Amino acid sequence: MSFSIATWNINSVRLRAGLVAKLLSEEAPDVLCLQECKSPVEKIPSEVFEELGYKYIVARGQKGYNGVAILSKLPLVDAGDMDFAALGQARHVAATLENGVTIHDFYVPAGGDVPDREKNDKFGQKLDYLTEMRDWFRDTRPKKAILVGDLNIAPREDDVWSHKQLLKVVSHTPVEVDHLGTTQEAGGWIDITRQDIPDGQLYSWWSYRARDWDAADKGRRLDHIWATGDIASAGHGSRVLRAARGWEQPSDHAPVFASFDL
Repeated sequence: MSFSIATWNINSVRLRAGLVAKLLSEEAPDVLCLQECKSPVEKIPSEVFEELGYKYIVARGQKGYNGVAILSKLPLVDAGDMDFAALGQARHVAATLENGVTIHDFYVPAGGDVPDREKNDKFGQKLDYLTEMRDWFRDTRPKKAILVGDLNIAPREDDVWSHKQLLKVVSHTPVEVDHLGTTQEAGGWIDITRQDIPDGQLYSWWSYRARDWDAADKGRRLDHIWATGDIASAGHGSRVLRAARGWEQPSDHAPVFASFDL
């Protein structure tokens, strides 16, 4: 079984339902995982996606904030969710395909603006969230699984436009990178994007604050596709659809893609 998967922080699925439809029509991934849907599940415009062949949806949502959804052309079943750090927020959902592959869709907390948990509760929540993710993976040792989502951390020096200038900026601080690394290691996860594209600057997010995001190109790779070691060799075809960042009324994130032959 071959299938393609994409992950995209959509920054409001209702506001940008047209952009989701554009992506589904033009790129046609078999599975699309969305984050920051900002919608209760019952108000996600699923009929728009069903008309394009995405008949299956597994989602968790809440009004105005957070929210994750998995849209699929392939049959899948709900595999539950976790509330790491007991935040009471819709930040994780999982679903299992007929071939036994479980897909985890994550929206890790952004962490606020100050990288100090004593001064910024949100930063502490982010670190606690990652710690509980790590412990869960260490306990469950996932197999035949794919993890995607906005993990809100750019781990490598070439995942940001300036490693030196961003060392004290939330999303690229050493403590965050270390937490993400131990989480990845605990689950035996392989970074499929960097497996396919091992060298060079690579971004999936560009701030709305930039007057000309494309020319400035001050990006960060916050969006990830990982796979457990038992299926990582089946991953290929990774890419970032940078053009989507330039669509009308875009999300500040671009979709990230990969394919798997299993």
